[in-house]
Amino acid sequence: MNYLSNKLGFLGVDNKFNVKEKVVVVPFGLEKTVSYGGGTKNGPKEIIKASHQVELYDEELNCEPYKKIGIKTLKSFKIDRNIKKALNQISKINEKVLKKKIFPLILGGEHSITPGCIAPFAKKYKNLCLLHFDAHADLRDSYNGEKFSHASAIRRCLDYKNVSIVSFGIRNISKNEMLYFKKNSSRINIFWAKDKNKWNLNKFKKMIKNKTVYLTFDVDGLDSSIMPATGTPEPGGLFWNETLNIIKIAAKNSNIVGADINELSPIKGFNSYNFLVAKLAYKILAYKFLY
Repeated sequence: MNYLSNKLGFLGVDNKFNVKEKVVVVPFGLEKTVSYGGGTKNGPKEIIKASHQVELYDEELNCEPYKKIGIKTLKSFKIDRNIKKALNQISKINEKVLKKKIFPLILGGEHSITPGCIAPFAKKYKNLCLLHFDAHADLRDSYNGEKFSHASAIRRCLDYKNVSIVSFGIRNISKNEMLYFKKNSSRINIFWAKDKNKWNLNKFKKMIKNKTVYLTFDVDGLDSSIMPATGTPEPGGLFWNETLNIIKIAAKNSNIVGADINELSPIKGFNSYNFLVAKLAYKILAYKFLY
């Protein structure tokens, strides 16, 4: 695998820093099926650029997590134009990463990448639980004639019979998706955004206790007041501290084996949104490896 130098990679740490990597950051700016605002292809490079401004010391964890983790970043590469081939591409990358016993963090790109991301995990583990942050259920069988659309990402993940879903922040769902959800409620748990004040996080804790978890984060799961830099922003979503609390519960009670963060569409001149996603990525890794 071809890595960037430390200074050019995620967090931009000193090239003199040398530690065996436990994490590989994979930039995968696929943009093929976006249906409203575009720009996700620029997400990974802007997240990595913003990460160079993230403070390496974490006051919550009282350490510099990167020193205990070891993070390398893959050099960018050409993504196949055909969506099925692109998904196969990311699947093969994650398969290589898993064989090295390293944790992959994929920076999208649009959310359609997730079924490809999880393919080697679904093969490796008897049962896999997707912890899914999103404004949208993504349970359509197809969208605009495309079965591998970003609007079908979670539905395609459920094509693997050993995969179950726990979703947070959903507040946009079609009638057909609702019917599918009701028929498959044994495999899909949704913490609806409208019920945020009544969420029972102890129930969530029990749901994921000792499970193998893959975390998929669509940034439109965040409230549009803090994350407008996405193709389909929605009001009524998650805020920073409550998001971290959910991830922390997962890190403490389950085995998070991989993650992807998707759907950042950078807005020129508004770096705070890129920075938010970079800090979120660092927090996910810190919680995974230090809890």
